[in-house]
Amino acid sequence: MTSQRGEIAPAKAGRKGLDKSHYLYIAVIAAVVLGAVVGLLFPEVGKSLKPLGDGFIKLIKMMIAPVIFCTIVLGIGSIAKAATVGKVGGLALIYFLVMSTFALAIGLVVGNIIHPGEGLKLIPYNPNAPASANSTADFLLGIIPGDIPVLPTLLVAILVGFALQRMGSQGQPVLKAIQHGQALVFRILIMIMWLAPVGAFGAIAAVVGATGVKAIFGMLTLMVAFYITCALFIVVVLGTLLRVVAGVSIFQLMKYLAREYLLIFSTSSSEAALPRLIAKMEHLGVSKPVVGVTVPTGYSFNLDGTAIYLTMASLFVANAMGIPLDLGAQVSLLVFMIIASKGAAGVSGAGLATLAAGLQAHRPELLGGVGMIVGIDRFMSEARALTNFTGNAVATVLIGTWVKEIDRNQVTNVLSGATPFDELTMISHHAEAEVKEAVAA
Repeated sequence: MTSQRGEIAPAKAGRKGLDKSHYLYIAVIAAVVLGAVVGLLFPEVGKSLKPLGDGFIKLIKMMIAPVIFCTIVLGIGSIAKAATVGKVGGLALIYFLVMSTFALAIGLVVGNIIHPGEGLKLIPYNPNAPASANSTADFLLGIIPGDIPVLPTLLVAILVGFALQRMGSQGQPVLKAIQHGQALVFRILIMIMWLAPVGAFGAIAAVVGATGVKAIFGMLTLMVAFYITCALFIVVVLGTLLRVVAGVSIFQLMKYLAREYLLIFSTSSSEAALPRLIAKMEHLGVSKPVVGVTVPTGYSFNLDGTAIYLTMASLFVANAMGIPLDLGAQVSLLVFMIIASKGAAGVSGAGLATLAAGLQAHRPELLGGVGMIVGIDRFMSEARALTNFTGNAVATVLIGTWVKEIDRNQVTNVLSGATPFDELTMISHHAEAEVKEAVAA
């Protein structure tokens, strides 16, 4: 705000209101609790609410092919761009691929040990089933377009991506158009996610109405197992790598990033902490070029928490539907998730769409169980975001060490607290942006 003399008045230190995503988060939690109560107290009413969950899943299915196509095409372009940076980009991509595969494998191993969702015996999804007596629900569900096959879409997207690479500068306008198309697709997906409370309410009420308390315990088992798996992945896998390669304690690094963890926990997204991670990694002593390549690329290609979530959720749905996946199906699902998970970054609902895409490509009859994941997806989003963020911070230090672009003395001083990060550098940046916005207004 400007005064009458044209001076910039200091911004008032006020408490900002809740972001819109927080209202959605609260609504989903309330819907899950209400759905469970309705299912327990009024089982028949809960079962009749199943079309609400089915409708939401159909909307997600509708978006699977566009999400996969846009993200894979643009992802291949990003890989090519990162690789041109040289040793740093190539090393980062190899590391991200290995760690994502390892995280997916860990999710499969844990899922096979605990067998989440086993014994629920939900009814498999059958698109060719005869219409039910509820003609109104059938009519409304029939409005939603049918799905597009996922594997052919994936193949076309890969071919288009490599073709655009070969076109060079002539392919840039097409890439730009696909980028705009991706923005449109994700905007539609975000709009659909605002119906998540309705879908979660219907799905949870129907499942609890049909199976009772067993469904609640099954979902709690998955959530607790997922949180424990993410914690062990950070401490054991990432911590061991960090200690062996860089000689840094994972706990010291996590303490250094404590404010970013609070920010991520409050927003359920690691995207909010991206600028701060770049600034803090540079302050830690990693060179600017390494940080500039590794962190942004990692936000798209190094999604360890999302990888664990995708495999554990897939096994949960398969067990709940009474159709366990054999080893061959699990391996093929893992390969699919390695590719498709690259599109699950930064957009609410993209992870859910990727999960649905993997199940549809391998076992379409399992799609009906995704309704249960809708209800508990938000409860697991914090663990996903924190694991993704920690994985990218560790990757930056590791790659800086491998290419010898890190100041070891600076790392020691920063993590010991001798050279603390100056928060004013971030505050002044935001204040400058607010001043420019005020002047423009």
